[in-house]
Formats: sequence, structure tokens, C-alpha cells
Amino acid sequence: MKVTLQEIRERTYKPVDAWWTVLLVDPLASRLVRLVAPYRWITPNVLTLFATVIGVGAMVFFAIGDRWALAAGALLFHLSFVVDCMDGKIARLNGTGTIFGQWLDFVLDRVRVFFCAVALFGGQYVQTDNVAYLWMMSVAVFLDLFRYLNGQQMAKVRRFMREQIEALQPPRDPAAATATAAEDAPAAPAGATSLRRRVGNTLRRNRIRTHLFSGIEYEMFVFIVGPLLGLVIPVTILAGAGLLAFEMFLILRLLRACQQHPARLAAAEAAFAARQAPSEAPLVPAEMPAPGVTPTGVPTTV
Repeated sequence: MKVTLQEIRERTYKPVDAWWTVLLVDPLASRLVRLVAPYRWITPNVLTLFATVIGVGAMVFFAIGDRWALAAGALLFHLSFVVDCMDGKIARLNGTGTIFGQWLDFVLDRVRVFFCAVALFGGQYVQTDNVAYLWMMSVAVFLDLFRYLNGQQMAKVRRFMREQIEALQPPRDPAAATATAAEDAPAAPAGATSLRRRVGNTLRRNRIRTHLFSGIEYEMFVFIVGPLLGLVIPVTILAGAGLLAFEMFLILRLLRACQQHPARLAAAEAAFAARQAPSEAPLVPAEMPAPGVTPTGVPTTV
């Protein structure tokens, strides 16, 4: 059964995503998903493997290293990324995702990026005999691995802190929690909101996350923009600087959250103890009235 583009957008698009994905990948990927969705044999794993094959083609052109080969490699790398984004959309649309598929997608992504880096910078070294390309290859691979490991570890730390707080909180109805959060939210100042808030709201309305230079943008600049412009080293340096700047920003936010966590945890523990105190207080038996006297103290005889 055919699905419409609107159904694909509603069922497969992430609420927020990288601006490169939103602007340059999703419009094409959604139309390709519409073409292949009726064919159930085209599973997410098949698309992951196909994306890897296209990535191998990009590696070959990167290794050739001349001007037109670099452009062809860049276009194939972008197509490989488009197909790689399709696997998640097909999984959400058809309900055919698997845990193994998640592992396969992650591993082949890293393999593709590593060998594309070797082919791109190694090919340029062969073309120019400039050892700077070998240094850039090491930097590119290191930064890609760093941002993945850093992202996973930061998510793990934040999840640990969140679970500690949630374990001390009473269960709440989701609708009531949402209503309470809305009531407790600070009112927007009268007049114009800050420029930062306006920009953030505009980005989110268009599904673009405020983390503007993530690993996705880094890879696209290194393997697409640089080769297309014939400026592999300068673009790699700029992309690396942008990635490190945003990663440092995230690390500083994590540091602040970790510094605030002990106070938040202590407050949650105090609130938890206060809720438990009434239920754990021992029951004091009521004093028995004296014979011939009612519980109110009134004699039963005249």
C-alpha cells in the first residue's frame, strides 16, 4: 500500500534533527522512502548495507584524488548518508527495526567514515606528497571518534543523574505532570523575548536543533564541502574547530549539571523522607475511658 509524503513526515521524521539532515537529506530521503516502502524485502538492514556499498564507491573516488574524482566522491558520500537515513525511516514506518540493525547501522557508519577518511586524505597525500594530509587524517578520525564517545558518555551521566532524582519522586499522572509544569513555568517577560530564545524557538519550529555543529555537520563538511570546493585541509580545520567549540559548550553544560546535582539530590531525598514520615509513624492507641464514663468524659449514670 502506498503511503503519502505527509504520512512519512508524520511517522518517520524526528521532532528535531541536525540542520543538514532537515534541509538537505529529509526532502530526498522521504521521497525515496515512499518509493521503496511497499517492498517489504527492502528492510532497514538492506538499506544499511546498500549505504555502505555506496560509501565504498565514495572511497574509490576519494583515493583517485583528482579534482573531478573528489567531486564524485563527495556526491556519493552524500547519497550514502541519504540512504543511511532511510533505514531508520523505513524501520519506523514499517515497524521492521531490530536491535541487531541498530548495532549494524552504528558499526558500518563508523567503518565508512574511517575508510573514507583514509581514502580522502591518503589520496591527497599521494597526489601532493604533502604530509599535512596525513596529520589531517589522524585529526579527522580522532575527532569523529571523540564526539561519538563523548556523546555516549554524557548521555550516560545525564541518565544516571535523572534516574537518581526520579527514583525519589512519587509516581505522577503524565497529563497532570504536564499541566503542573506548564503552571510552574516562568512567565515570559512583557515585551520582546531575548534574541537567543527567539532564534531557538524558530529553529525548533523548523525541526532544527540548537546544537548547530554536531557530528553530522562535521562529517558533511569534511567529506562533502571540502572535496567539492577543493579545500580539503582548510575546511577540515574549520569543521574541527566548530565541532570542538560545540562539544566544549556541551561539556560545560554537563559540568554545571553535575555541580548542581548533589543539591538537587539532597532536596529530592528530603522531600522523599518527608513523604515517608507520616506513613512510618507508629500508631498510638487511644486512651480507654474509665468505667462508667463515655469517651467524651460524660458520666453514663446520674
